Amino acid sequence: MKKSIQANFLIEGTFKHAEVSFDEKIENIKIIGPKKMGLPLVIPGFIDLHVHGGGGADIMEGSTAAQTIARTHLKHGTTSYLATTMTASHEELKKAFNGMSSSFVKKNKNESRLLGVHLEGPFISREKLGAQPDFVREATLAEIKELHSIVPIKTLTIAPEVFEHMQLISELIKMDVMVQIGHTNGSYEEGTKALELGAKSFTHLFNAMSSFHHRTPGMVGAALAHADHAELIPDLLHVHPGAIKTALRCIPNLYFVTDATAATGMPDGDYKLGSHTVHKCLGGVRLKDGTLAGSALTMDRALKNLVSLGLQLEEASKRLSQIPAELIHITDRGVIKEEAYADLLILNDDLSLKEIYSEGELV
Repeated sequence: MKKSIQANFLIEGTFKHAEVSFDEKIENIKIIGPKKMGLPLVIPGFIDLHVHGGGGADIMEGSTAAQTIARTHLKHGTTSYLATTMTASHEELKKAFNGMSSSFVKKNKNESRLLGVHLEGPFISREKLGAQPDFVREATLAEIKELHSIVPIKTLTIAPEVFEHMQLISELIKMDVMVQIGHTNGSYEEGTKALELGAKSFTHLFNAMSSFHHRTPGMVGAALAHADHAELIPDLLHVHPGAIKTALRCIPNLYFVTDATAATGMPDGDYKLGSHTVHKCLGGVRLKDGTLAGSALTMDRALKNLVSLGLQLEEASKRLSQIPAELIHITDRGVIKEEAYADLLILNDDLSLKEIYSEGELV
């Protein structure tokens, strides 16, 4: 049923007093004037390109895990997302892909939209596993295409310096797969070469990659010097606020993700992350040895964290919605414009979520 809201909408980078009419998609935008005091603020729904789990469910479990994850994250304003896999055997990956295939085909009420898969591993470096299980192997187009035929792979994390991965980048681009450099111990030079070949972004910048030193800049140096895009986890545990500000100055289209696990939206305790058991405590998620293992972050919390670091709300919103959408070639989400999906977040004064619309439906 057609709806209409009058509020301050974030349109083309600024808040404008407008009346927006929509059903599943936005049908009409009537600009009334500049931002008006006393009216609520409305921003596009968040788009999270790195989600392993939520609500106690892990995407690697297959079955109905994707539905639980989608319900959990929609409550926090994530209206669409990429289901993100862990490093695992081919059979375990197929199980996960088959489990999420029905969610990709059909979005249920009160679930966020599954846009596809972020294949994070197994084509990474053993030297930078982070919290990934050691099922590392050489990437092959045959394996990637088989998985891609079940649910489209929109993003693929790869360590370009191992095996023959550098030579696969151009083939992945032909498949409309966005290549991210991550879980890598490669050099600055290998990073710049991968970017020249078409890699577009970096997976959880600073984490699980060769670090910056002034004589050996590493992958972090390649990203800061040359990248247009990189994802970063703004839970204020994975990356120091000073490093976040450094990345914001260096990388024009830095965007933010949760790297959320099954522990997201759940009490402290033990949860699954692929074949690992992880423990949530004091807001963080860790392996037994203390290694950070994804997060319990939600995108509404990410928004508040970014604003607390000094970002204007308009910029924080863009880096949580528009930039991720554009990166994976989604043009009808992440912005408030006519013919875009009516994924809308109405904010309270403290930036908490007052109302959530997912494809025009009130959550």
